[in-house]
Amino acid sequence: MNQPVAATNTKVTGWRHYFNRRMMICVMFGFTSGLPLFILYNLLSAWLKAEQVDLKAIGLFALVGFPYTWKFLWSPLMDRFHFPLFGRRRGWMFFSQVALLVAIASMGFFSPLTDLPAIVFLAGVIAFLSASQDIVIDAYRRELLSDDEQGSGTALFVNAYKMSTLVPGSLSLILSDFVSWQIVFYITALFMLPGVITTLVIREPAIYGEPPRSLREAVVEPFKEFIHRSGWSHALWILAFIFLYKLGDSMATALATPFYIELGFTRTTIGLVAKNAGLWASLAGGILGAVWLEKTGVNRGLWIFGVLQAVAILGFALLAQTSVATPGVEPSTLMLGLVIGLEAFAVGLGTAAFTAFIATTTDQRYTATQFALFTSLAAVPRTFFNALTGFIVAQTGWFIFFLICFALALPGMLLLPKIAPWNPAAEPESH
Repeated sequence: MNQPVAATNTKVTGWRHYFNRRMMICVMFGFTSGLPLFILYNLLSAWLKAEQVDLKAIGLFALVGFPYTWKFLWSPLMDRFHFPLFGRRRGWMFFSQVALLVAIASMGFFSPLTDLPAIVFLAGVIAFLSASQDIVIDAYRRELLSDDEQGSGTALFVNAYKMSTLVPGSLSLILSDFVSWQIVFYITALFMLPGVITTLVIREPAIYGEPPRSLREAVVEPFKEFIHRSGWSHALWILAFIFLYKLGDSMATALATPFYIELGFTRTTIGLVAKNAGLWASLAGGILGAVWLEKTGVNRGLWIFGVLQAVAILGFALLAQTSVATPGVEPSTLMLGLVIGLEAFAVGLGTAAFTAFIATTTDQRYTATQFALFTSLAAVPRTFFNALTGFIVAQTGWFIFFLICFALALPGMLLLPKIAPWNPAAEPESH
């Protein structure tokens, strides 16, 4: 078995802070972690739309993300037990990644018109495996990185996470215009291989304190520690903030691909625009996010990036107003590129700061369970509120829908003075 590698608290400056083995691991796992989610929320919705499945039904498919909201229930098991050949974290990562590869490829055997229940079941399996992978990858990243590296490491992770959408949201869409959907899912599944290989070559992170010796220690102690550290009142404010901060942009992008298709864009056009606008915007967001979080800190990053991700929602509203609400106006590919680019840039930045905040809020002794608890709460809007998006659009139209999403992005921002004050001296305490 590979020996554990410990995070160092030695301050590293210059290019070595961003280009080292630990940061490259964050990039690889960011891509691997994001791929299954974007398959479920981008590629799956495009597939169903192309096969003439009702938009309301497509919106309800957001409910397959149910495991993301409840992953804290089995995260203690992943803290307590492990595979003997790979170690505490790597074993669970290897198992979930290989299983995901098989499950994604299996999608190609079914048709939305005749096998919809089977597709729903398989999508649920992918969501469960993806949520399980996220639990252990989040724990590994928190244990791998030093406190000084959390901001930049998380920024690179999140932007690699966002960049993974280019496979199901771009490459796979383009391929679907030339080959069968079965081949599309086979090829898409193969992009899990880089994560599998990375898991096999990395080392286990250092263990902080003693691993849980019983299920009681694995389940009860992480929750007790969080409440004792923060107090009930502040703990509830933190949980409310985690729930609300990404609500608006999550709903706004839930039906993005069906929205583009309804505007009249071909899947190839969507794929090409996403590849160019989304890729370069994500790269820029990754670089600037890492630098800005290092310079400004996590707290100010939440303020600045939160404003940008809210403004990005208005881009969708503008696109809907000019292309949907105005009959006879040809959809603008340039405007589509600007909207996708702004969303990829702004939301990537906001997610980087948000995830770094969650990381610094966890105790390194209970990383899997506490990280899973916080990210589960953050996934609630994506699962349950996003399931309503098809019905909201049917009642309001696209333009009003995006204005509603913009309004829902504001409550989380209003909690920032209490949760993450602008004063850099008030940065979240890490453990």
